[in-house]
Amino acid sequence: MGNGRRDFLKTTGLGGALAAAPALLAANHARAGKDEPRKLRAHDEMDLPKGLSLCTLQRGGEWGLGVKTERGVLDIEAASDHFGVDDVPGTVDDLLREGGGKEVEEVVERALSTKGVQRLSLKEDEIIFGPVVTEPEKIIMVGLNYRRHAAEMKAKVPELPILFNKYNNALLGHGRTVRLPTRVAKEFDYEVELVIVIGRTARDVSESSALSYVAGYCTGNDVTARDLQRKSSQFMLGKTPDDFAPLGPWLVTADQIPNPNSLEIWCDVNGERRQSSNTADMVFNCAQLVSYCSQHMTLEPGDIIYTGTPEGVIAGMPEGKRAWLKPGDRISCAIEKLGELKFTFA
Repeated sequence: MGNGRRDFLKTTGLGGALAAAPALLAANHARAGKDEPRKLRAHDEMDLPKGLSLCTLQRGGEWGLGVKTERGVLDIEAASDHFGVDDVPGTVDDLLREGGGKEVEEVVERALSTKGVQRLSLKEDEIIFGPVVTEPEKIIMVGLNYRRHAAEMKAKVPELPILFNKYNNALLGHGRTVRLPTRVAKEFDYEVELVIVIGRTARDVSESSALSYVAGYCTGNDVTARDLQRKSSQFMLGKTPDDFAPLGPWLVTADQIPNPNSLEIWCDVNGERRQSSNTADMVFNCAQLVSYCSQHMTLEPGDIIYTGTPEGVIAGMPEGKRAWLKPGDRISCAIEKLGELKFTFA
């Protein structure tokens, strides 16, 4: 991404940047119709790095792009400034929408081949993580998409994907705290999920080509208030409270996950294993989900799809054994090759 957005973030701070984001995006789109700004790539292409695990880290009052390396998490902005590499995207969102994959790869390569630049890397326990994607246009959720989960919920295996949505207010980073809305709900549940991150514009794509539109994959959790979910015929209230979509810590690029439907997936509560399955149990696999969604709406770079949860949720237990989540509980969930996402409740 260009230095324009980086400078914008520095001068406004995080709060101002987030508040002004819609206006900034509108301005970018308006310019695109005239003299297409630098790096506003054609959305039928992906200019993304390969072989990397990306993250969002908090740098003062703004989000920044990090890359996991053998030396720690490389701060891409600090490293690009150090090495004088121009046109490096400032955030994961900028990378997905505007490109810059080769520049990111160059910065990482130079940092790993240069001695004495350890200060450019951070230890994971030193980082304040943001959600891997911070400004998706769409957060698409999929219900009852694991066969054994449908069975535990005493529900029919769906004939078509069951889609609903969350909003950006629900996004939360690794290591952060979910603020439970205890004034309006009591029955809080976990749902570990594989999350697809879209990397290029997809409309009416075939199942055979669908995964070529994917930038990468993340670990996510669809935190749910079951009593709010049952309050009406719609899922929205139970799914959209603040912090109810933890995401991260890593966006693992798609080239490293040739088959996203052959990954171990699990979730622990206070150290106790609650969910343990494999993404092979999905009713509709990742390619089918991307294709299906694209038939009904245009998927844009940065859009995310939570692909459903396996069996083992609290709502699937006998009524007498349902111990709903409460403040102080600790969640650790992970997917093979994608890393472990941790958060607590308050």
